[in-house]
Amino acid sequence: MPSINFIMPHWLYWGALVVFPLFAMFMARRRQTTGYSLPIAYMILVTGGLLGLHRLYLRNLWGLIYIPIFFAILFANAQGREAREAESQAANAVTSAERVIERLEPDVEGADEKLAQLRADLAEAEEGSFAQIRAERMLEKAQNALEADTERLAQARNDLEDARPALTAATAARDFWSDAAFYAFLLICALMAVDAVLVPRLVRRAEERQEVEESAHTAAPGSLEMIEEAAEERLQQVEAAETKGDEAHIRSGWIGVIDRVSFFAGEFVSYWMVIAVIAYYFEVVARYVFNSPTIWVHEGMFLMFGMQYLVAGAYAALTDAHVKVDIFYAEWSPLRKALVDLLTSVFFFIFAGTLLVTGWIFAMDATEVGEISFSEWAIAYWPFKWAIVVGAVLLILQGIAKLAEDVITVRKSLKGA
Repeated sequence: MPSINFIMPHWLYWGALVVFPLFAMFMARRRQTTGYSLPIAYMILVTGGLLGLHRLYLRNLWGLIYIPIFFAILFANAQGREAREAESQAANAVTSAERVIERLEPDVEGADEKLAQLRADLAEAEEGSFAQIRAERMLEKAQNALEADTERLAQARNDLEDARPALTAATAARDFWSDAAFYAFLLICALMAVDAVLVPRLVRRAEERQEVEESAHTAAPGSLEMIEEAAEERLQQVEAAETKGDEAHIRSGWIGVIDRVSFFAGEFVSYWMVIAVIAYYFEVVARYVFNSPTIWVHEGMFLMFGMQYLVAGAYAALTDAHVKVDIFYAEWSPLRKALVDLLTSVFFFIFAGTLLVTGWIFAMDATEVGEISFSEWAIAYWPFKWAIVVGAVLLILQGIAKLAEDVITVRKSLKGA
């Protein structure tokens, strides 16, 4: 099975974090259309073609043929990993046995000559002398060493004899499963190549089928048509309400300017979730289809999520999405809420100010020393540290807007009283 050695370039990572959300925001504001789309079909072919999702999107059941082939790749790769582990263990056993044999064979083969010399030294030594005692000990030590080396050498030869067939079998198994995964992958690639040519035709057939179904519904009793039209209208109303729900928090005047900045920042970083889905999809395919886990996906994504958490803080404050216990607060009057918010805003600004100062120190230090990650990806850390500053500034601005709104609420209530 071929491997994937792609490592995300730093410029592409940062470019995707900037360009993709802008493109997604533009597409989200376009008028929604019904029916099948050729660009979407090709996009699904590129991203989910290994599972035949493009055909399933077009309601073509031939897409189901991709699924067993894809799972066959996963199964073959799993078996290949097990065979590779067995091959590694057998190779280590062979290498270890060969090293033992290489080291002990000369000692065992030359042991007879060494023992003969030691026996001659013992025979020449004077009876009861220190030289005789020393010669006896050396001879005994040499004999014991020879016995131990002979036993270890025999064991190593047996291990080598057992390990070589195991190594051969494991290598053959690994090659078999690797080839099986590779040919299954080639089959899917061939099917995807054919579908790349057939997609326009598949889209036309799906549209024709949709027109026939709509015509059949039109010819049906009027009550059914009215129900479907009402359901579609209700769905459009719900979608419009969901789209405008958060925008309802945007106020007028200079406070509204801050609100729009917070809203834009939150919407911008929300589309990073789509990038995370694409990145982890790539990681899963690279790891389980190509046996090539990446070194950058996990690091890039948790750093991205950290920035998203920081930058989206002002958006959460704008939409009142922060977690809080409001069992008493929820039932209070607007004036009472405003007064309590004014008093507790001190703690908010202490937190936000501390976050800003600390983030500034971190960002300046990281920028000055050119701090990078410790992984092989070696991405620069200073942009992530500056995200702390940006998030803190946005949060403080939104806090000022909330403070101004509370002051206005109190002032209006007192004038009304």
